[in-house]
Amino acid sequence: MARVLVLGGYGAVGRHAVAELAGRHEVVVAGRDLARASAVPGATGVRVDLHDADDVRRVVDGADVVLMCAETANAAVARAAAEAGAHYLDVSASAEVLASIEEPTGTTALLSVGLAPGVSNLLARWCVAASGAREVEIGVLLGGGERHGAAAVEWTTAGVAGMGGAWRARFPEPFGARRVRGFPFSDQVTLPTTLPVDRVRTGLCLDSRLATALLPAVRWLGPLASSVHLGGDGFAVVASAGGMSCSFSGNGQSRATGVIAAALVELLPTMPAGRWHVEQVVEPEAFLGALEGYRVAGPSYDVR
Repeated sequence: MARVLVLGGYGAVGRHAVAELAGRHEVVVAGRDLARASAVPGATGVRVDLHDADDVRRVVDGADVVLMCAETANAAVARAAAEAGAHYLDVSASAEVLASIEEPTGTTALLSVGLAPGVSNLLARWCVAASGAREVEIGVLLGGGERHGAAAVEWTTAGVAGMGGAWRARFPEPFGARRVRGFPFSDQVTLPTTLPVDRVRTGLCLDSRLATALLPAVRWLGPLASSVHLGGDGFAVVASAGGMSCSFSGNGQSRATGVIAAALVELLPTMPAGRWHVEQVVEPEAFLGALEGYRVAGPSYDVR
C-alpha cells in the first residue's frame, strides 16, 4: 500500500481518481479548501497553498506518489516530489505546463495522463507502430452536456482562440464521421519528440453538432461558458495514421481521466526512473484493454 497525495483531489477529475485509489492505498487529498478536501470519501483531507513552497514540501513529505490534478505551480510541485523521493503524475493538458516539468533523479515523472493528452498519445503510438506512417491525425469528441470544473472550461476557452482548419474524422458508433476543428492539444507538440513521426494534427468536436458549430463563440462567453450544456456525456478519441485508425470511447470524460490516472499509479513500480510521456513507457493495447467499461478498437484500415 502506497501513500498517494492527490492535489486537487476534490475537483472533477481528482475525485474520480481518489475513488479508484481508495481502499488500495492510503490517499490524502490536498487543496486550498480544507472542508472540501476532508469531504472526499476514502481519503484524508489536508489544506495546502500551492503558491507557498514550504507548504508544498510539507504536504509532499512522506508521500510515495503525488498525483497532480490541478494546474497551479506544477513545476514546483514536481520538483518538491522529486526532492522527497516521490513519483509524480500530472493530468495537465497544457503543453507549456508539461514542458516545465524537470527530469527527476531516481523517481518517475509521468506526463500526458488522461484522455488528450494520454489516451490520444497511446492510440497514436499504436497506429504508428501498425502502419509505419510518419503523419498522425487525432480527433477528440467530447460530450457537450458534461459538467466540468472551472479550470477545464478556462483551458478549453483559451484553446478555442487557437482553433485551425477543419477535417472529417471517423469516430466509433454511435458518433460516426464528424467534422473536427484544429485544436491545440499538447499531442501535436509532444508526439514528434517521442514517436518516429514528422507531423501531428489534433482536432476537436462535441457530440452535439450544434455545439460544435458554436465552439468559436465560446471565447466570447467568458465565465458563462461553464453554464452552457448542449449534448450528452459520451466521448471518443481516434488516431489515424497511414490509412489505419484506432479508437477509445465511453461515457464521462472526467471520470475516464481519473480512472486512467489511477490505473497508471498502479503501474509506476514497473516504470523506469526519469521524465516520460505515457506513450514512452506504457504499452497501448494491454493498458487500454484492461480499462473496464470502455470500448477499445485496435488499428484497422479506415474505410472512409
